[in-house]
Amino acid sequence: MNASAANRAQSQLQIIPFIAGDGIGPEIMAVTRTVLDAAVASAYAGSRQIEWRPLLAGAAAVAAGQAPLPEATIAAIASHGVALKGPLTTPVGAGHRSLNVALRQALDLYANVRPVRHWPGVASPLRHPERVDLVIFRENVEDVYAGIEFEAGTQAAEDLIGWLEERGARVLDGSAIGIKPMSRARSERLVRDAIRFALATGRRSVTLVHKGNIMKATEGAFCRWGYDVAQRDFPAQTVTEEQVAAGASVAGRLLIRDRIADAMFQELLLRPEAYDVLATPNLNGDYLSDAAAAAVGGLGLAPGANLGAETALFEAVHGTAPDLAGQDRANPSSLLLSGAMMLDHLEWSQAATAVRRALATALHDGCLTVDLAAGRRNVRPLGTAAFGAAVRARLGHEGKAGRIAP
Repeated sequence: MNASAANRAQSQLQIIPFIAGDGIGPEIMAVTRTVLDAAVASAYAGSRQIEWRPLLAGAAAVAAGQAPLPEATIAAIASHGVALKGPLTTPVGAGHRSLNVALRQALDLYANVRPVRHWPGVASPLRHPERVDLVIFRENVEDVYAGIEFEAGTQAAEDLIGWLEERGARVLDGSAIGIKPMSRARSERLVRDAIRFALATGRRSVTLVHKGNIMKATEGAFCRWGYDVAQRDFPAQTVTEEQVAAGASVAGRLLIRDRIADAMFQELLLRPEAYDVLATPNLNGDYLSDAAAAAVGGLGLAPGANLGAETALFEAVHGTAPDLAGQDRANPSSLLLSGAMMLDHLEWSQAATAVRRALATALHDGCLTVDLAAGRRNVRPLGTAAFGAAVRARLGHEGKAGRIAP
């Protein structure tokens, strides 16, 4: 444990900046904060407490006469090194393509980490959803997130087409052009983190997911760089499928392998239990993490963390659902579970475990929000606030409300 982590672990008062978000964001954030406060109070008998510090972004920032993503918000998250965020809508018009992406890039939150597992009591399209228990490490600042595009018919696109054709490429006139940068340094650090996580948590394998059979210079390179990291940085702790086929033993070592992205979708449905940790470029991870979440009940139960070297931002992975805003129908579970990941990051793991256990018990007992109750017979769905109360009740401690910074 480094000095800053040790200080956090012993801190009696933890300042946590938060962005409530747009649409259903304020509702699920309010419920999440009460559950996290109760879990901390229950786990540490009142000796630790959260001080919540609200930050502006999205529609709330615009309504206050500020930019959609104020510099003060970015600075506050960087200063405290941690934050919790609800879903944001990017305003139409000029400015960022995505406020979520802009936050990740501004803070260099290069690893998007999404654990996916089934929760008993939640309906699933799979016959055996209990076999799903994996963690996806998705590269978070390159690939399409750093994409460069030129609209069809523009001079820039035509100039680029001409430049490409001079080098032997064949591009249809009038095409739009997109470029996706992928670097060795950023690909390697993502895979390195995935391997470290797998080793620290006793996982059996890390699978590099790519489309390198077609895009050899970018996604193929991601795969090669991933193997390089394993061989160079973890030679005694890892083994590849090729080495195992040649007679090497996998006992006591982490298996490093790769799968083509489209084949991996099939594997998620047919053999999810064979996979522990996936490491992917940006776009592949986006598809796969959503598909994996759908297999165990949907994005409403999918937590997410955006991790950098110095900063961590935890968020609900679903959208703002404006059609549900203000109706007490939203499911706060994604943000609740992201909050539990945040508590683990702060080394308040006793409270994090309490949140997960209380949520699991509530779901098992049939406490379901509207989205989770859909298609279930004889289940009366709970509103957002009532669902939060059901989870808090299973903590055995209502808890003292966390402080709100002025």
